[in-house]
This record gives sequence, structure tokens and C-alpha cells, in this order.
Amino acid sequence: MPPLKSSSPGPLGRWLPVLAWAGIIWTLSSGWFSGERTGAVLLPLLSALSPRATPGQLDAVHTGLRQLAHFTEYLILSVLLYRALDVERRWSLRAAVLALVLAGLYAGSDELHQYRVPGRGARASDCLIDVSGAAAAQGLLAARAQRLRPRSA
Repeated sequence: MPPLKSSSPGPLGRWLPVLAWAGIIWTLSSGWFSGERTGAVLLPLLSALSPRATPGQLDAVHTGLRQLAHFTEYLILSVLLYRALDVERRWSLRAAVLALVLAGLYAGSDELHQYRVPGRGARASDCLIDVSGAAAAQGLLAARAQRLRPRSA
């Protein structure tokens, strides 16, 4: 039996996850995931988990969860973009910067999309959170590459 080849995925294999995740983000930016709708699900759950919390505290936790979702969505997008761009399979500053720029551009287009969706709105703070998630991803990838780099004697 011939040995298995360790090959990198082709362009489709690298970019398809990026496109799929961008589609998920686009869907999460629809009216189905507005603050009002997520609040209708999450606020009763949060209230049951913390019955002594005030409505203001529950709203703050709900807002924090939504912001964490923004951060995480773009952290994942940035990792997928880096994976698609880094064809050499070693850490690349160029691929990291390009992944961050592309994630930032997508964050901006996502806010414009939300501006046109009833029940949603465009916020510069959301875009900043998105880009922060993308930057965190690149920082984690760089730290991982540094950790895995062979040490010189």
C-alpha cells in the first residue's frame, strides 16, 4: 500500500470554509438575530439562572453576550482567512495582515448590511469589536507559531 501523502488543501478547500463562515455571519446579522429576538430567548434563561438579578443587570449580560458573539465570529473568520492565505504553511506576517484587513472590510460590510435590516443598526463599536476579535486571532496564531518554532542552540 503506498504511503499517504501529506498535502495542503487546494484553493477550494482553503476558501470554502471562509465563504461558509461569512455566510453564517451574514445570517447572524439578519433580523432573526436582532437584540430584541435574542433577548426574548436569552433574558428569560438568564433570569432563571440568576433570579435575584435586576432587569438592568440581565440586559447588561445580554449585551455582553452579544458583544462576545461579535468578537468570536470575527476571531474565527480571521483564523479561516489566515488559513486560506497562508499557502506556505509557516507563519507569515503578510498573510496575517491581509487576513486582518479582509476581516475588517467584511466587518464594515456587515455593519452596512445591518443598517439596511429592520430591527438592526450599524454601530462603529460593533465593527471595533469585530476587528478586535480578528486581531486577537492573528495574535494567537503568531504566538502559536513562535511557540512551535525550533529553538536555536
